Amino acid sequence: MATLADVARLAGVSTATVSHVVNGTRNVRPETRRLVEEAIEETGYSQNTLARSLVTASTKSIAVVMSAISNPYFGQVLQGIEAEAVEHDYTLLLAESRDDPDHELHVVRSMRARRVDGLVLAPSADPERALEYASAQGIPTVLADRIVDDRYDQVGPENTEPTAQLVDHLAALGHRRIGIVAGRTGLSTTDERLAGYREGLRRNGIEHEPELVVEGRSETDPGARATAELLRRRPTALITANNGMTVGAMRALGEAGLRVPDDIALVGFDDFPWANWFSPRLTVIAQPCADIGSLAARLLLRRIADPDVPPGTHRLPPRFVHRDSCGCGLRS
Repeated sequence: MATLADVARLAGVSTATVSHVVNGTRNVRPETRRLVEEAIEETGYSQNTLARSLVTASTKSIAVVMSAISNPYFGQVLQGIEAEAVEHDYTLLLAESRDDPDHELHVVRSMRARRVDGLVLAPSADPERALEYASAQGIPTVLADRIVDDRYDQVGPENTEPTAQLVDHLAALGHRRIGIVAGRTGLSTTDERLAGYREGLRRNGIEHEPELVVEGRSETDPGARATAELLRRRPTALITANNGMTVGAMRALGEAGLRVPDDIALVGFDDFPWANWFSPRLTVIAQPCADIGSLAARLLLRRIADPDVPPGTHRLPPRFVHRDSCGCGLRS
C-alpha cells in the first residue's frame, strides 16, 4: 500500500507538502499541487481516514437519517445534501428511520459509533430521544423537511399556505366536497398541511367535514386504502398530501373505475419526475427538494465550524405546478 512518503518521493516534494495538499491545511502553489495530485493518482495512495480522525477529531463524514431514502422526495433532498458535502470534502453515511422513534434512536447511536462529524435528521413524529442523545453526545445536528424544535437549525418547506392554495384552486373550479388523504399522524408536515386544508375551506366558505379527511400514513399502499375508504363518502375532488399517497390514490381511483379528472379531480403535494408523464398529468405543489438539502448541509457545516452560532429556522417556498388532473380543461 502506497504511503505519504511514496507520494512525496515521486512528486519531488516533502511529506509535509503532500499532507497540506491532502488535508487542505495550507495553500500550495498550483504547479506543486498538480505534481502531488499526479503522484497520488500514479501510486494509488489512499489516506487513512480513521488514523487522521484520531489526530484531528474529525472523520469528514456526515450522517443523514431520513424516514425513507427510497421516497423520490427524500432522494432529491439527499442530492442537495451530497452536492454541498462533496464540495467541502465530506462523505455521507445514510440510514432510514422508518419514522419509528425506536429505530431512529438506534441509527443515530450507530452513526455516533462511526464518529460522524454531524447529523442531518428528518425527525420522526416523536424524535425527542434521538435529539436528546445527539445533544448529549455533542453531535452537531440540523433538522430537515420537518420543523419541530427551534433549539436546532432546521430547514423545510412552507406547508400550510400551499395546501390552502390547492383548496382555493379546486374551490374556484366549483368543488365543495374536497377530501384529503393526509400523512402519518404526528408528523409536523401532516399537521401543517391539514391546517392549510382547513384554512382553504374556511376562506372559500366551505364547511369542514371530518369524514372527508383520511390518513394515508404517507405511503403508497395505505394511501390507496385510505382513498378507497374516502370514495365511499363521495368527494368530487381529492388532495393527496405526499407523492407516495398520490400514487396510491391513482391506483385506488383506477380500481374504482373512476377517471381523473372526468369523474373526480386530483391534486397533490409533491412533484416527482414522472408526474408530468401520468395520464392525466398531475397538478401538484412542487417542493424545493434539492434546495432544502443544500441549505441543511450548509447549516450543518457552519455549525460544525462554530458550535455556538445561534440556531435558525428556514422555510423555503414551494411552487404550484398547473397540469391536467385538476380538471381545468373540462371547464374551459
